[in-house]
Amino acid sequence: MPRLPKLSSNTANSKRHLRGFTLIELAMVLLIMGLLLAGLVPTISSLMEQKYTSETRKQLDEIQQALIGFTVTNGRLPCPASANSNGAESFASGGGDKTNGKCSNFRDGFVPAATLGISASNNLGYAMDAWGNRIRYAVTSAGSTNPFTSANGMRKQGIDDLSPDLLVCSSASSEPDKCSVANSSLTSNPGVPVVIYSTGKNGGSGGTSTDEAENPNPNSADSDRIFVSHSPTTDFDDIMVWVSPHVLINRMVRAGRLP
Repeated sequence: MPRLPKLSSNTANSKRHLRGFTLIELAMVLLIMGLLLAGLVPTISSLMEQKYTSETRKQLDEIQQALIGFTVTNGRLPCPASANSNGAESFASGGGDKTNGKCSNFRDGFVPAATLGISASNNLGYAMDAWGNRIRYAVTSAGSTNPFTSANGMRKQGIDDLSPDLLVCSSASSEPDKCSVANSSLTSNPGVPVVIYSTGKNGGSGGTSTDEAENPNPNSADSDRIFVSHSPTTDFDDIMVWVSPHVLINRMVRAGRLP
């Protein structure tokens, strides 16, 4: 019977090295991978938040332009949508319509995406921010005849007598209808006709800070003329834009809607 050849020492060592990783070695590899992934999670989360914020700002700018376009075409600003109007502008019950401009929710409604003809992010007709919250919209109710929301109301009122009253401040105030200090107003006096904003990442439950409480949200029913906008902090993440009355009037004049 032929004898099998002996394995050389090099061959034997190679076989021992082919055993694979030991449990300790595998544990070390998994630990290192876990530490690397843990370090990446905050970075990925931060990048996603930046992406959502950028997308939402773009949405707000597009809505701002759509509102101006609607006003130039129809001679009035649309009323905000109510919570159950399926994205259509909502007039006051008991006779509100585009002729008298009486809205059901002047300062605490939603963007009327269906009325504006812009694509809605859900099947209910509402414009949604990148976090899945309905985008808010407030329109001025200044003037006894609602000139900004009634058909040709701005033309009837006259440029010199148009005084929108929504005021955007950099911080909340304990005093109603005023910014916290004289220099904290971000808008010209007496105010602007339109405010559009996202309630941000915490919009599902609403912020608890006094600044966020000034902006109507699921946690706050505040509906006075004061709104707050500033850089994000740990307890404030609303994102806001508004329409300057001078820009709106200029566009209306150029379109022949105002003399």
